[in-house]
Amino acid sequence: MPGTTSPELPNTARDGRLCYALFQLARAHRGHAAAMLRALDLHPGQELLLMQLFDRDGQTQSDLLERVGLDHSTVPKSLRRMQEAGLVTREPAPHDRRVMVASLKTCGGPPGPDVYGLWSGTPRDIVGRASSRGATAGVGRSEHL
Repeated sequence: MPGTTSPELPNTARDGRLCYALFQLARAHRGHAAAMLRALDLHPGQELLLMQLFDRDGQTQSDLLERVGLDHSTVPKSLRRMQEAGLVTREPAPHDRRVMVASLKTCGGPPGPDVYGLWSGTPRDIVGRASSRGATAGVGRSEHL
């Protein structure tokens, strides 16, 4: 933010400036992405599921779990919430009624371009925010890497 002072680097992070900057960058990314996702009525992680379904619709929950690397309990809960929001459908697989298949909902469609925009425009915004907070200060000095 313009006009704010940079937070002071904790003493314990002085010898690990790069790691501290990465931490700050990751934190800034999560906050920025969460705000953008809220505007789309999504929660963090749900955009990863949508992107997988955009690429290949009609995947089992197990396939999605393997592709996105989320916790086992997260995928069914996220898909249920996305179903309630009208973004996806979940139906038992024809070959095994215990297996659930997730598909994009066709009426109105999911916010594809908005989700893609989240991943394409976010890095510039976040790097700018992290730099303005001083998270990258001194990272370029090799003695501190």
